[in-house]
Amino acid sequence: MNREEEARRLDETDPLPTPRDEFLVPPAPGGRFDEAAYFAGNSLGLQPKAVAGLLFEELDDWARLAVEAHTQGRRPWVDYHELAREPAARLVGARPHEVVAMNSLTVNLHLLMASFYRPAGTRTRIVIEDAAFPSDSYAVASQAAHHGLDPAEAVVRLRPRPGEDTLRTEDVLAHLEREGDTVALVLLGGVNYLTGQLFDIPAITKAGRAAGAVVGWDLAHAAGNVPLRLHDWDVDFAAWCSYKYLNSGPGAVAGAFVHERHVRDESVPKLSGWWGTDPAVRFRMDPDISPPSSADAWQLSNPPILALAPVLASLEIFDRVGMDALRAKSERLTGYLASRLASIGGVTVITPPDPAARGAQMSLRVPDAGGLTRRLAGDHGVIADAREPDVVRLAPVPLYCTFHDCHRAADALTDALG
Repeated sequence: MNREEEARRLDETDPLPTPRDEFLVPPAPGGRFDEAAYFAGNSLGLQPKAVAGLLFEELDDWARLAVEAHTQGRRPWVDYHELAREPAARLVGARPHEVVAMNSLTVNLHLLMASFYRPAGTRTRIVIEDAAFPSDSYAVASQAAHHGLDPAEAVVRLRPRPGEDTLRTEDVLAHLEREGDTVALVLLGGVNYLTGQLFDIPAITKAGRAAGAVVGWDLAHAAGNVPLRLHDWDVDFAAWCSYKYLNSGPGAVAGAFVHERHVRDESVPKLSGWWGTDPAVRFRMDPDISPPSSADAWQLSNPPILALAPVLASLEIFDRVGMDALRAKSERLTGYLASRLASIGGVTVITPPDPAARGAQMSLRVPDAGGLTRRLAGDHGVIADAREPDVVRLAPVPLYCTFHDCHRAADALTDALG
């Protein structure tokens, strides 16, 4: 049995058949296969086939009912975000009143930091990882500056040990134990966008809260990628986008989590808008807000329906397939891909080798990352992405990637680097 036959056999015998036929897979830009082997779902997930129907229904309601669709549509717009609440709560391990679909990721991080980053005395610092996504770096620096602090002093960027690519959990915990009385906020990415490292969210959350800090998480690369238990882990707040592993389309509505101990605390400050008042009194148009005891209190405006409808299609798939089953399939896919990558010269894998310490991503350090991804696509129909200067990311998303896709990626890398 050759390697291609082995990969196809793995697809045929896997306990979770890949629901690839529920997605629109782009054609291969090159190579001998009709469809692309798509490994860029950590940047933009593929479109579920159900999305077009949902969008058409909303457009049809708009055409037929106009403003009355807010209350008389198939899915009335006035409380449309409620349709995402329970499946989103199941996805991130929360109670329904702790989550809300709203805004975009960085907007949500700013709204949440406006509530939970409250520097005082010597407790002023924000701890992030040095390889944080740039938007997070910009956001925390601007929050520090907004409070009159010097971001160079207030923002602490944790770095891996010399010669290593990822942060060790024990080093994060040691910093919090040593410097915890200076830390106001810990804000890390649940899964690092560059390396694919999955952080020990419960251990770091426990250490941060024990040090007296607020602990929040950017789950852009974790939601829909790894199982989460935000309520049980005692996370203070979290935010995520929905266009990567959640496959909801560019600019789709994001999500936020606020632990119930905070949603019930009326003393927590918020930046408010009219969708953050109790829906029972919203249309009385009172000048004073009456926030509900839920994450809805952080809403500002009514959600964009056409950007929220695809989220519903995506969440239905996750509810049906199950995050635990997807995670198990993800570990099998990355394990297979890792075994193939190990035999390719010129590739250094910077993603943790332990499957429990990574998400659905393998990051490779290679020369000319941008040129390599162009050759992978143009010559082999393998779509990956590059992060300058020298990282190529391959994300075998279990909803639509197969073992055969991983085989194609390994063969393409072997050829392109040969």
